[in-house]
Amino acid sequence: MITVWVFGDQLNRRIGALADATPASHRVLFVESDHKITSKAWHRQRLHFYLASMRRFARELESDGFHVDYRKASTMSTGFRAHVAEHRPSEVVATEPNSVNARKLLERLEVRTVRSNQFLCHPNDFASFASSRKSFKMEDFYRWQRRRLDLLMNGDEPEGGAWNFDAENRLPPPKNRTWPNPPLDVLDELDREVIADLPATTWGAPPSGWWSTSRAGALTRLEHFVEKLLPDFGPYEDAMLHDDWHLAHSVLSPYLNNGLLLPGEVVERVVAEYQRGNIPINSVEGFVRQVIGWREFIWNIYWREMPGMRGANHLAASRDLPPMFTVAAATKMRCMSRVLNDIHERAWVHHIPRLMILGNFALTSGIHPWQFTEWMWRSFVDAAEWVMAPNVIGMSLYADGGKVATKPYASGGAYIDKMSDFCKGCHFDRKARVGERACPYTTLYWDFLLRHQESFVRNPRIAQQVRSGQKLSDVDNVRARAADVLHALDEGAL
Repeated sequence: MITVWVFGDQLNRRIGALADATPASHRVLFVESDHKITSKAWHRQRLHFYLASMRRFARELESDGFHVDYRKASTMSTGFRAHVAEHRPSEVVATEPNSVNARKLLERLEVRTVRSNQFLCHPNDFASFASSRKSFKMEDFYRWQRRRLDLLMNGDEPEGGAWNFDAENRLPPPKNRTWPNPPLDVLDELDREVIADLPATTWGAPPSGWWSTSRAGALTRLEHFVEKLLPDFGPYEDAMLHDDWHLAHSVLSPYLNNGLLLPGEVVERVVAEYQRGNIPINSVEGFVRQVIGWREFIWNIYWREMPGMRGANHLAASRDLPPMFTVAAATKMRCMSRVLNDIHERAWVHHIPRLMILGNFALTSGIHPWQFTEWMWRSFVDAAEWVMAPNVIGMSLYADGGKVATKPYASGGAYIDKMSDFCKGCHFDRKARVGERACPYTTLYWDFLLRHQESFVRNPRIAQQVRSGQKLSDVDNVRARAADVLHALDEGAL
């Protein structure tokens, strides 16, 4: 009998090696590794989601008639060897894993792999896209994807007459508006079993049902998004609200990243709703762009750049991860306090708080890129190395020197004020760059541009801002205030 080894982020009967497996001819192996579980101080909800989803999928396969060998072992290789010794399969096969380390593991163990269909653009396909270009941007890749997948196309032209509707999708948050929460799951015996098994090193609020651990629950959340949130997704996708943690976002990334949902079925459902006339073009295009554009671009950048990205540090950032992130210390910054609290409560915030609150602050304060990447990896329910390395190292921190992003995503308090209600009632003044009440984002923004002016003044996307910084009349005071901010940050007193 053949063994199919399934990893915890491949939880779908339609993925790779499992797609053609039958109970009569295949046994299924899962390995729950103590080393993996204890390798980082994971957020409780992130680790619960990973383990409960895997255990639940294993039970579903058993209900379908498969013989499942679910092993708890000290390491993945130990569990594999014990399985082979006991069951002596004629062959062990696996779908291409979703991390560099896992693929190296299978090579060492001489496990045959089959091509993964968990993403819409395999790295081999991406290579053909990239081969004819000296450089490549996400926008070029996105248009290539739209054509090859025939999504939102009228012949060779984009639906609605434009490739993107970004100009319509940058509205600040509306006043007195919230959106319905995704459904809550009732925690069952399996959930309680997993919670009891979580190591003492986990942190954050305990699981409360926000994150479903079954395919049925993931599909319910897809329908919730399409029916109740998608029409408003586009206009407010960059907005942030103090009292609404998700706005009109899908909150589907955890299910896409562990296989409970597949990108093709998600996009197909969204486009079908648009074709029925229920969704405006700017919302459906904005969402499709995230799934087939940015997500698949990041996936393929990971395979092109790793493992080198782990050591990337183009701006020579060296600050240790400050107490604010490691012990949930109180901060007078209202925006940061809200975002860190949301992460503590649900292990998730959407992409703009990640980029323009957390990443922006880490960038301008000079936090070491891999330390910050590891924190993000530990903290988010949808995290994986392939997600966090290109997004944080490349997009947020510009540590790759511009391979992913064409400019550093740095901003002062003005952007946060424009796109959120965070600044209202904050201790700090988002307009001030000097003085004790100056917004740390605003001070550090100008200090960051001045610190790296020789490099950034040659970048056409940010050169104008650098020149504006060079003309400031209070440069010395800005630098002095920045030093005070960074000292308070290091001391946990900001």
